[in-house]
Amino acid sequence: MLAAALPRALGRLSARRYPAGLRPPRAAWRGGARGEEGSGRAGFERRRWARPAGGALGFLGAFSLFPRDAEEDGEDAIILLLKRAKLSPVSPQLSAMKGELGEAEKLLHEALRLSHQSDNRKAIIYTYSMMANVAFMQGQLDNAEKLYKASMSYLLAGDTKEDDNAILEMSLKLASIYAAQKQHKLALAGYEFCILTLEEKIAKQKDLPEDVLPAEEKANTRLLLGMSLDSYARYLLNINQLPAAQKMYEKALQLSKDVQGETHPQTVVLMSDLATVLDAQGHHDEAYSYVKRAAELAKETQHPEEHMVLNNLAAILMHKEDFLQARQVYKEALKQAQQKGDAASVQHIQEELAELAKRRKGSK
Repeated sequence: MLAAALPRALGRLSARRYPAGLRPPRAAWRGGARGEEGSGRAGFERRRWARPAGGALGFLGAFSLFPRDAEEDGEDAIILLLKRAKLSPVSPQLSAMKGELGEAEKLLHEALRLSHQSDNRKAIIYTYSMMANVAFMQGQLDNAEKLYKASMSYLLAGDTKEDDNAILEMSLKLASIYAAQKQHKLALAGYEFCILTLEEKIAKQKDLPEDVLPAEEKANTRLLLGMSLDSYARYLLNINQLPAAQKMYEKALQLSKDVQGETHPQTVVLMSDLATVLDAQGHHDEAYSYVKRAAELAKETQHPEEHMVLNNLAAILMHKEDFLQARQVYKEALKQAQQKGDAASVQHIQEELAELAKRRKGSK
């Protein structure tokens, strides 16, 4: 049973282990369960899956079901509380941006009380999941785990199946918690459950006609698989299982290309991530080919994290001992990071330039 296979908590991976000089781009996968843009049925924007700041693992959107019937009947007290919490289905991460998590938590507790009082199952499920997201953003992993499990229990007690995308997305979040808590057996079981279940589901859906299952729903399931592969790859990288991480990144990259196209921001991120894993294994030439293409696409599409991709390109050039070119690319990355006000990246790139200077001096 799902509850037995997947245990206790949602959270962020501790710092990702990158080869010297490499940093993870921070663009986000969005999508997954019922990813209708602006509908509130997934919490992620359509056709994307989410990746967190600084390389930490955190899917901040809600996958749960917004009580749409209540919304259609008028904005009752529960809906108003959820809106006041600034954790609407459209932008669940807004409160994090505004530093209002504490106030959001209070409002959600009141929304949960009213939801139970009115026996509104959809509102209960939605509120539990939003509370779990808030707990996650506050780093309260044990509490987030309990809340996700509560939401899953309500869903499974109804007519929701174990392979429903909402259940699978929650399962992925739980797997990420075990990864963060170094409960490796549970993390592995969770990731494998999500990936295998999604692969089987996609195989079953493949030949279904459009009138039975819309293409958008098929795409959302594939994107959720991509999010799972990406998350698992980052976990494997973190525990230094590099060949396995490479395999997961390759699958995620191919899926992103197939569903979202080569120029999609997430595809660019995955190219750069795959390059970091190849570079860590000493495959510098292959790593360079991926990160060079990622940098070209980032420039062409004005990728918001172009400076991060350039940083990885420079690091790989440094590992190839192309010090002159590495310095030029680092300088461009630094310029962009300064323009974007990314203080953490500015500091990191400056440190890498100092390391590059040492290596150049030592090579003479």
